[in-house]
Amino acid sequence: MNEIEFFFEDLETINFHKNILITKVKYLINSEIKSIGNIAVIFCSDNYLLDINKQYLNHHYYTDIITFDYVEENVISGDLFISVDRIRENAKEYEVEMIKELYRVVFHGVLHLVGYNDKTDEEQRIMTDKENYYLSEVDFKGMKL
Repeated sequence: MNEIEFFFEDLETINFHKNILITKVKYLINSEIKSIGNIAVIFCSDNYLLDINKQYLNHHYYTDIITFDYVEENVISGDLFISVDRIRENAKEYEVEMIKELYRVVFHGVLHLVGYNDKTDEEQRIMTDKENYYLSEVDFKGMKL
């Protein structure tokens, strides 16, 4: 069965309006003319994600998301490891609500799975435009994290 599942590693469960996020991730994948496979979204702390970053990517710095791509043809599957600590810090830095930043980071990871990159300035611009588009499709009124 193809689905989106959520897990919490070294922190308590958070209320991120799971059903809305699932609907919007499926919308994103369908809009990009892909099929949904199995996606695991794992929420964790900075330190948990730093350990993954060191172990698998040999990077020694904090990040908001690490995406493991298991895509086969047009079936979108993967693991998204997301630091809630980075979400909190990014939200403060960019003066946005945490819930909106959380959705942005999830969309960012899924956009990687559907084939977008962010290595060059042009790729980053396209990625940001896509993130902003899919965020505009969410009614955040009354939603809190």
